Amino acid sequence: MPQLFSFLSSVATIYMMIVFVRIMLSWFSWMGRSRLQDVLARITDPYLNWFRRFRLRIGFIDLSPILALAVLSFINRLLITLAHHQTISLGIILAMIVQMAWGVVSFVLVFLMIVFALRLIAYMARFNMYHPFWRIVDTIYQPVSYKINRTLFKNRIVTFTSSCLLSIACLGIIFLGLRFLAALMYGALARLPL
Repeated sequence: MPQLFSFLSSVATIYMMIVFVRIMLSWFSWMGRSRLQDVLARITDPYLNWFRRFRLRIGFIDLSPILALAVLSFINRLLITLAHHQTISLGIILAMIVQMAWGVVSFVLVFLMIVFALRLIAYMARFNMYHPFWRIVDTIYQPVSYKINRTLFKNRIVTFTSSCLLSIACLGIIFLGLRFLAALMYGALARLPL
């Protein structure tokens, strides 16, 4: 039985890599589609489309592939655990779910911090803010910045630089707090005897 779980884990790993390549190639769709992209789309799109229906978006960025990869990673870890230990507890499953959720949340928080830092650097370097790239970046950072500013400052007006720096700081604090909480939860759940 361990060999079967090990084999299924290998299949899940290969499929994760195929999904990852498909996601990366979709970022370059402006270059046209190739035969490889068509083959990868036929293999991965039925799985990815299942997550796309949840409409997980930040601006123009679709986050559903991150959730799809997280679920594949969870399944892979579950299969690896079964292959090595031939048993699994409810506590370990719950701990893996916490770890998967933290992986998704941490990716989004770090991504947002990078977006804010890029936007701040571009502003300070006086780049052309009307370029389509910066408009896409603006659709990502503006809703988050608005929520953070309204939470901290209510109706006061804040400079752009201060807003970016405070948003990065707040996202960093949230990241560290959730990281600590996720580690505590993972440790507690993994020790459950269920």
